[in-house]
Amino acid sequence: MSALLEVKDLRVSFPTRTGVIEAVRGVSFSLGKERLGIVGESGSGKSQTGRAIMGLTPEHAEISAKKLAFSGIDLLRVPARERRTLRGKRIAMVLQDPKYSLDPVMTIGRQIVETLRTHERVGKAEARKRALDMLQAVQIRDPERVYKLYPHEVSGGMGQRAMIAMMLIAGPELLIADEPTSALDVTVQLEVLGILDRLVRDRGMGLIFISHDLRLVSSFCDRVIVMYAGRIVEELPATELANAQHPYTRGLLNCMPQIDADRHPLPVLDRKPEWAL
Repeated sequence: MSALLEVKDLRVSFPTRTGVIEAVRGVSFSLGKERLGIVGESGSGKSQTGRAIMGLTPEHAEISAKKLAFSGIDLLRVPARERRTLRGKRIAMVLQDPKYSLDPVMTIGRQIVETLRTHERVGKAEARKRALDMLQAVQIRDPERVYKLYPHEVSGGMGQRAMIAMMLIAGPELLIADEPTSALDVTVQLEVLGILDRLVRDRGMGLIFISHDLRLVSSFCDRVIVMYAGRIVEELPATELANAQHPYTRGLLNCMPQIDADRHPLPVLDRKPEWAL
């Protein structure tokens, strides 16, 4: 079976007054109908990798790749209009915090309907019904009520579910989730992950799950990519994350708190210059 997404030697850089900042440096991976986790510290290039795939990198950035293809479509050479059609319809992205992603002056229902009608020719009544069905699919108990609310009137967990509903309403084949649970409490985190897991399984989607939480990724994803300074330093099955070999991954694992151990202060990474090469 051919890969849904193929990334080969992806590079993203930003020219600045003091020189060029290389945010992503030669990243390569492929994705099928599976859950791929990308982990690493803030600034490691995780989010910029996802944004480059989506076509959401700032205009002043320089992007290159030997291959960046989604379902056989060259994402670097596809016309801008077709790229916009892909975005939201076949490739969608859930961002970190719904309060910065949802329009504060539009009701949640209107935003979901707008997304659907941008990509499909459906009437208002049909669009409303599908929006309500999608809100119910992401386990919102009273979709009729939430449909009429504004983003500031819902909790963070409900806002994130509404964002997931908006991204999934057009039936994408690939979903990029950029730390979708980091602003949520642990109970709501598990509920949101359960929603994503079921949707990937039932719809046969591919999922890129970007996170800094190694425990979360190891229990939720099928494969894990570990990034440091814009590069992939290790790739392994999620179930084998505890047995990672690269010293950076080992260092990240070692920095996590352990309930059954007295570790004060927590260890910090002993960084090596060769990790960034």
